[in-house]
Amino acid sequence: MNARVLESWAWILFGLLLVGLASALLPSASQSYPMYVAGLAGINVILAVSLHVVNGLTGQFSLGHAGFMAVGGYTAALFGTRIISEYKLMYISEPVSDTILFFFATLLGGAAAGLAGLLVGLPSLRLRGDYLAIVTLGFAEIIRVTIENVEVLGAATGLVGIPPLTNLFWIFFWALVTFLFAKRLQESTHGRALAAIREDEIAAEAMGIDTTGYKVRAFVASSFFAGVAGALLGYYLTILTPRDFTFLKSVEVVVMVVLGGMGSISGAILAAILLTILPEALRPLREHTGVDLRMVIYASLLLAMMLLRPRGILGRQEVWTLLRRRREEAEPEVAP
Repeated sequence: MNARVLESWAWILFGLLLVGLASALLPSASQSYPMYVAGLAGINVILAVSLHVVNGLTGQFSLGHAGFMAVGGYTAALFGTRIISEYKLMYISEPVSDTILFFFATLLGGAAAGLAGLLVGLPSLRLRGDYLAIVTLGFAEIIRVTIENVEVLGAATGLVGIPPLTNLFWIFFWALVTFLFAKRLQESTHGRALAAIREDEIAAEAMGIDTTGYKVRAFVASSFFAGVAGALLGYYLTILTPRDFTFLKSVEVVVMVVLGGMGSISGAILAAILLTILPEALRPLREHTGVDLRMVIYASLLLAMMLLRPRGILGRQEVWTLLRRRREEAEPEVAP
């Protein structure tokens, strides 16, 4: 068994340990505000890592992640309000039945977002340049405006009555799945092809790489996990409104990827956690000063970070590669 396989299993075991820890904390998650914020951070990790596949690894620029999140969230929420609330699986206890149906609803939300990603990506990813950013931005706004005007989706007031089935276990589980998928993709032949497209698409095409096919597949995978994040959010908040999926949400996810470092999975994870916790940590300032300075400080810190480290926190480096390099440097050289 080579070192790479051992490392992969180590990450899987570490992730399972985190998921197990989350399940141990479940009884207090609904009563503790820090645990609630931890859940939001986990959902943002899924969003940031999934967008990393398109913006960081493939070198494309998507501005519509909130739209795919909305497609997945509302699809899963409709399933929850129409199916889970009214029907149960026969011969199975209610908690187990709800869990099975919730897992299916999450997959359904991801599949709906993936299908939307396919429909958006097929025509737009055949072109080069900033066309994808324009198309995805328009798509996200179309989805948001449509939701605001469709009564069955709750219109502007939002879709309520979603069962509270998302907990830290499911959030951390899907965050682990998203991380392992992105890490495996980045280290695979497909990942190297995507990196070649990012560096020079014309040269990659000249080498025989199906650039459109690779970009579309990466975009669909990214959209799928955005839909999963939307589904988890709906069952976490028990309500979804169009305000949850505005253009600012898409920009927020892009900032996470850029701040962490374009091309770094661990950087995206770190930035997602920081940008979720930071606004909440600054919340007491309003109570002491009477003025909400959170966003001013928040924006100032981001601006300073971009000026001091324009490549992001980690650039294109990964935490595990840095640790491996440090370990190799610390090992004494064996004399021949």
